[in-house]
Formats: sequence, C-alpha cells, structure tokens
Amino acid sequence: MSQEKVDRYKKEKANRKQIMKREKRLLNLEKAGGCILCAAILFWAGYSVYNYTQNSGTDPVETVTTEVDLNPIYDYYATLQ
Repeated sequence: MSQEKVDRYKKEKANRKQIMKREKRLLNLEKAGGCILCAAILFWAGYSVYNYTQNSGTDPVETVTTEVDLNPIYDYYATLQ
C-alpha cells in the first residue's frame, strides 16, 4: 500500500508542470468566457434600452385623463374625526 502511494506520488510529481499549465489554461478560459458572457449581456441590455427609447419617440401616445370625485371620501373621513 505504501509503495503504491510512493509510485503514484512520483508519477504525479513528474507531470506536475503539465497539470498546472492545463489547470491554469482552463481557469483563464473560464474567466475569458465569463467576461465575454457579461459583455454580451450588457451589450444586449444597452441595445434594448436604446432601441426602446428610439422607437417610443416616433409613435405619439395619447394621454388619457380620468377625473375622480373624491368628495364622498372626504365627507366620510370628516365623520370619522
């Protein structure tokens, strides 16, 4: 059992530089992919806002005004006091 551990350690030590390079390369690829994904999301959000503001200015929107008579509510509050 002990000799197996020693042999495994020697093999791992012999390939340690290659393993570390591979892990570092994968970590850098993950970071780059995350940055690209974040940039794509920010670009999409910015484009959506820009597109929304450009299109909303071309179409005139009618404003609907609704009048509400609040006198009954004011009378009710006056009776509570």
